Amino acid sequence: MRHFLDLSDAGGDALAAMINDALDRKAARRGWPKARPDADRPLDGHVLGMVFEKNSTRTRVSFDIAIRQLGGTPLVLDSATTQLGRGETIADTARVLSRMVDAIMVRTGDHAKIEEMARHATVPVINGLTDRSHPCQIVADLLTVVEQRKALPGLEVAWLGDGNNVLHSIIEAAGLMKFNVRVGTPRGYEPDGAFVEEARVRGAAITLTHDPVEAVAGADVVVTDTWVSMGQEHAENKLAAMAPFQVDAALMAQAKPDARFLHCLPAHVGEEVSEAVFEGPQSVVFDEAENRIHAQKSILLWCFGKL
Repeated sequence: MRHFLDLSDAGGDALAAMINDALDRKAARRGWPKARPDADRPLDGHVLGMVFEKNSTRTRVSFDIAIRQLGGTPLVLDSATTQLGRGETIADTARVLSRMVDAIMVRTGDHAKIEEMARHATVPVINGLTDRSHPCQIVADLLTVVEQRKALPGLEVAWLGDGNNVLHSIIEAAGLMKFNVRVGTPRGYEPDGAFVEEARVRGAAITLTHDPVEAVAGADVVVTDTWVSMGQEHAENKLAAMAPFQVDAALMAQAKPDARFLHCLPAHVGEEVSEAVFEGPQSVVFDEAENRIHAQKSILLWCFGKL
């Protein structure tokens, strides 16, 4: 049984296999209706239980469509309409769901919750997002970068803004796939040092800077995210600190001429990114969003030992 709580649970070879499988499956169904199952229906008869404690658009829809395209069935749960919202333990929920579904995807806040779910579940558990990391998003991001004909080893990635869960998973991916990340954040908003050190041990160059131009100069890919996540407080102070790190046309011009812009969405255009960049020719944010489906399919197949 394979859990997918962080990218390192799979490792670099498995991530490469996921990307290749996603590329092949995406190409094979080009022009098909979205709900038509893949020709091989590799997860025929399987049920994916999806537990949401945080709002979602892309994660919810992409996992729903992913399991359908693999031949399986989605089941959506949320804390407001299940016994989780009335105090049933995560351990008991994990053991019950394990008797009723074939895999569990969880989107929550505290990473400890998904770790506890994995400890007690007897089916694969997938991290759909926690405050610590967002591995499923980064599989889609890597897929998008490869589609843009950019090799991952030696890739120069620039991050602008908050040192958040998405950045943690990008840094983790850098160590596994041998690319480099230059992180531009305001003082006090740096990423978790444990992710940085682990990636460096694995051979990635992770540069931390408080200068947005230094972060972006010569980059192949420029990435940002919303500055204020769901439920965060003190937003006004944070927005003021982040303002110099907006990805606008002048900052994007410091990257390579063929650089691509990524954003996991939802975006606050006019805050972390200007409209000119978000809607511009270097932006591939909607390819990136679509690729959540194809990435989730390959993640599910890996969890079931089919990759």
